Amino acid sequence: MKNYYVTESVGIATGMLISAIHVAGLAALTHTPSPMGFLNQLLGRPVQEKPFLILVVGCPDGEPSVPIISRKPWEESVTFL
Repeated sequence: MKNYYVTESVGIATGMLISAIHVAGLAALTHTPSPMGFLNQLLGRPVQEKPFLILVVGCPDGEPSVPIISRKPWEESVTFL
């Protein structure tokens, strides 16, 4: 059976899962090693199954924070010739 948009569907579902994990107060880290075929052998899965990513989930240590990043002014990043 031919399946279309598998990667896109898994990506969207993963994004929704990560959002739910964060709302639950947990922290998540995605990792996409290349190549990922070693996972099939490690987990004893058939070769027709393709790993998408590794998702590590756990309780954050303390209160997680996101650094404050500001953009460069438009004039510093754009030039006209």
